Amino acid sequence: MKVNVYNIDGEVEKQIDLPTVFEIMPREDLIHKAFKAITLSLRQPYGSSPAAGTRRVGHNLGPNHGISRIPRIAGGSRGVLLASMVGGRSAHSPRSDKVLYKKINSKELKYARLSAIALTASKEHIIKRGHRLDEDTTSNLTFPIVVDNDIESINKAKDAMKFLQNLGLLDDVIRAKNGVKIRPGRGKMRNRPYKHPKSVLIVGSSQEKLRAFAGLPGVDVATINSLSIRKLAPGGNPGRLTVYTENVIEQLRGVY
Repeated sequence: MKVNVYNIDGEVEKQIDLPTVFEIMPREDLIHKAFKAITLSLRQPYGSSPAAGTRRVGHNLGPNHGISRIPRIAGGSRGVLLASMVGGRSAHSPRSDKVLYKKINSKELKYARLSAIALTASKEHIIKRGHRLDEDTTSNLTFPIVVDNDIESINKAKDAMKFLQNLGLLDDVIRAKNGVKIRPGRGKMRNRPYKHPKSVLIVGSSQEKLRAFAGLPGVDVATINSLSIRKLAPGGNPGRLTVYTENVIEQLRGVY
């Protein structure tokens, strides 16, 4: 399968053969499974102190006193220590020693990553994810989008936006910018009040050379070593709008 290689001006420079990784049979179920396992494994352990609610001294009078035998504070009738008491321990509180890591077979994880890479070449999945493309500019665009290595010389955000406009991808960046919404629920109180949509993923030889793109709304940058399920399929939904440099395509030839 051949694809076009585009230059900074969005013009076709040449054609190259795609690596075999884009020809595998993708498994969306494995992508969902791997994304869930990775995301759940990133949770931060939390829990109450093991001694919480048990720091009070309590005694009971024993039988034959006409009063229930629950531990009470000295000189009073207030109950302590038990889960049913005000100020007592919690019955089933979260424990910080709980194992939150979720296992997944290494072969399944590897094939899920390859499937996520392969589905970046599917325009159907890209549209299904909600990415917006300029129909006039992208009508003849080949997927996956492969560009010349010269884009790594772009060091200004305005030049990066002009490049995306030449390819017809700027509409998706604008969609991400206008799609920022206030998060529902308690997350607003925990320093994450906004939800940011995901836009274009730029994959190059170095993240440092792609800093001009990293500041654009919803745009992520990555290298072949940092390509993960969470970047290729945010939310577990494959088909992210991805731009590869020619160097990365050459490196992918030895992946599968």
